[in-house]
Amino acid sequence: MGNFLKMQREYRCFFFIADYHSLTTHPTPENLKNSVRQVLAEYLACGIDPELSTIYIQSDLPETAELYLLLNMNAYVGELERCTSFKEKIRKQPDNINAGLLTYPTLMAADILLHKAVKVPVGKDQEQHLEMARTFANRFNRLYNTETFPEPYAFNFGQTLIKVPGLDGSGKMGKSEGEGNAVFLADAPEIIRKKVMRAVTDSGPTQPNQEKPEAVANIFTLMNLVSNAETIQFFNEKYNDCTIRYGDLKKQLAEDIILFTAPIYEKIKAISSDDKLLNKVMDMGKEKAKISAQKTIEEVRSVIGFRK
Repeated sequence: MGNFLKMQREYRCFFFIADYHSLTTHPTPENLKNSVRQVLAEYLACGIDPELSTIYIQSDLPETAELYLLLNMNAYVGELERCTSFKEKIRKQPDNINAGLLTYPTLMAADILLHKAVKVPVGKDQEQHLEMARTFANRFNRLYNTETFPEPYAFNFGQTLIKVPGLDGSGKMGKSEGEGNAVFLADAPEIIRKKVMRAVTDSGPTQPNQEKPEAVANIFTLMNLVSNAETIQFFNEKYNDCTIRYGDLKKQLAEDIILFTAPIYEKIKAISSDDKLLNKVMDMGKEKAKISAQKTIEEVRSVIGFRK
């Protein structure tokens, strides 16, 4: 939390709720509305300060959609089809391969370039999308002989980008990967316990100090995020001498996650029921974000040659 607050004080920060992106999964209007308000409550509970930063809803800025369209004119099908996340979607949901999924990286680039962001706080799984945003920015600059867009780079408090693994034994933790694969900040303690206890493991080590399979390594990765050093050392030793009981490991992980997220969970419950606050933050964020977005779009339209 300390680093998060420091970031907001030292940088001009924009945070948005990606409701355009969510349309690739075809949510109902009610689900879309509720999801937006829920994510906003979670942002505020995690410490994003609407007075220090700009928090806005993606669809509140039509400039996002316009820049998305303009960038798509210079994005090539081949490079979009090679995107790792698109290939994963083809494999996991072959009956819903829509154009929005194919051009997902272009919309992400529009989100970033709309505010001429230079430092982008992303996880390791977003490295390729950020690389594509740089590609689109440089391509635009080169085609129109301009320096409109800076190159965006990943921002991180540590030395390496983080990837939080899912509970299914592979991949990343996230809602798009399935409800049971992720622990959400708004999950009640009993839900967290159920989810973690269903996490994938294996039959246990058969040799001392053997390498952990991916599913088990993922459990320890999660423990590294929420547990103290003594707890991690204890279960590592149990694994290395082949006496580990995965049930005990997962019970401990669940309790540590609950303890770690408890302050945020309580704030989410309070904020999510405060419609007046949520509406105020959305209106204020829209107004602040629109100033930056309009400035960029006006410049882009001028560079391309659209009449004023």
